[in-house]
Amino acid sequence: MHLLLVRHALPEAVEHDDGTHADPGLAPQGREQAARLVDALAGTPVDALYTSTMLRAVQTAEPLARERGLTPHTRSDLREYDAERSLYVPVARMAQADPAAWARMRAGHLPDHVDGAAFRARVRAGVEDVVAAHPGRATVVVVAHAGVVNAYLAEVLGIGRDLPFPLDYVGVSRVVCARDGMRKVATVNETAHVADLL
Repeated sequence: MHLLLVRHALPEAVEHDDGTHADPGLAPQGREQAARLVDALAGTPVDALYTSTMLRAVQTAEPLARERGLTPHTRSDLREYDAERSLYVPVARMAQADPAAWARMRAGHLPDHVDGAAFRARVRAGVEDVVAAHPGRATVVVVAHAGVVNAYLAEVLGIGRDLPFPLDYVGVSRVVCARDGMRKVATVNETAHVADLL
C-alpha cells in the first residue's frame, strides 16, 4: 500500500496561563496551505484519511476530506511530542523563543523533556496499525506533525536521530509498504504545491 505522510499547515502560536494543553488551530496562511493539499493529490486516489487528534492536523485534513467525501479517522497515537505542553511556538519563531530547543532540533534531536525512544515507539505502532488496516493496493493519507513524520521515517530508514529531516508545512512524504514488512521511502517533504506559501 501507499502511505502519504503529511505535516500539518501553519498554526497559531498559543500559550495558556492556566496549565491546559496548547492545541492551536491553523493561522489564516495555514488554511491556505491546507487547501493546496487538494490540488497536490489531485491525481492520487485516496482510500482513507487519518489525522492526529490535535486541532492543527484535523483542520489541515478538512479540505481534502470535503473534496474526496472522506471521514477522517483521528488517532491519539499520531499526536506530536508536545501534545501535553501549555505553550506552542511555531518552528519559525523557535530560534527567538527558545534558542536551546532550537539548537537541539537543528541537530536532529527532540527537546530534552521528551523520551525519544517512547515517542518513536508510539508513532511506529500507530502508523503500522494504519498500514495493517489497509491491505492490498490502498493509498492512505496521514496528516500529523513534523516530529511524527520524522520519527516514522527515521525508524524505516534506520536513522538514530529523532528529527533527521527539516519538514515544511503541508510537505508530503511517501512510503511504499509491502505486506512482507518491507518499507521503502519514496519521497520526503514534497512542497511544490505550497512553495510560495512557505
